Amino acid sequence: MTTYVFCPVCGKPLRDAVKAGLEHRVCPDEACGFVHWDNPVPVVAAIVERGDSLLLVRSIGWPDGWYALVTGFLEKGETPEDAVLREVQEETGLKAEMGSFVGVYPFFRRNQLLLVYHVTVPSDVPIVLDTTELVDYREVRVEQVQPWPMGTGIALRDWLRTRGYEREFVQMPGRV
Repeated sequence: MTTYVFCPVCGKPLRDAVKAGLEHRVCPDEACGFVHWDNPVPVVAAIVERGDSLLLVRSIGWPDGWYALVTGFLEKGETPEDAVLREVQEETGLKAEMGSFVGVYPFFRRNQLLLVYHVTVPSDVPIVLDTTELVDYREVRVEQVQPWPMGTGIALRDWLRTRGYEREFVQMPGRV
């Protein structure tokens, strides 16, 4: 998230201060009292199972070779379950069925809290990517998919374990 420089309430320059045991950006004007808590943003992610494969997608702007789970922001008034089904349909054109909740995963690099679900989609319906968000997809057989050591990759590793697959993390291309 963007770091605030000025108070969005009164316009005064913010300073760093400890609030509730952690450092935050705060307004120096006690009468204003603004604190930028910088809480994590809830994001839903889908492990999309299609037949005997998993569907991985590549977002616009990602380097070649980077594929991950379908993800999206939780909208106001929406349950995480509704959000994950909506995101799968919006991004792939596929109507998903809810499988199971995989877990909650912090993604500190992006200040997000990932709510990860397993969903299934029909294997006989064509994939239609939302080209405003995605540039490519891959279908990888469940027994061949390799998790990555950040974000949704950790959730994928945990889900694979429930299926009897013990996998080591692989580095994404371009990452050290």
